Amino acid sequence: MSDIVLQTVIRFLAPFMQVYGLYLILWGHNYPGGAFAGGAIIAVSFLLGLLIPGPQSRFLAWRQTVQWLAALGGMAFLTLGMAGILQGTAFLTNFLGQGQRLFSAGLIPLLAASMGLLVFAAVFSLVAQLLKEYKNV
Repeated sequence: MSDIVLQTVIRFLAPFMQVYGLYLILWGHNYPGGAFAGGAIIAVSFLLGLLIPGPQSRFLAWRQTVQWLAALGGMAFLTLGMAGILQGTAFLTNFLGQGQRLFSAGLIPLLAASMGLLVFAAVFSLVAQLLKEYKNV
């Protein structure tokens, strides 16, 4: 397959994968594993750029930023969980209340978003590190 075809397919496919991954994260509280799968799909959509021959330094330079995103996702999850303890209840207790029709899931969508961010960052960092070791970039 020529490089131009691969570039075109990846540039066309990646935004659709990112939107689908975001959809899975946003609706992750309705389906088992939604936030995990969404984060993994978003990471793969960014990692597809590493398949294009040429300098991958722009993708590998994101590793430090993505590691900060992993820390942010993990800290957001822990902070949301600790908020229940600070109110005198159990870890991960819903402190937002029941809400109305649109916001009836309470804390769970926020937990799914933090988990999706954490999974995205972990998968991206892991594959970028493996690629760096493999190619000695």
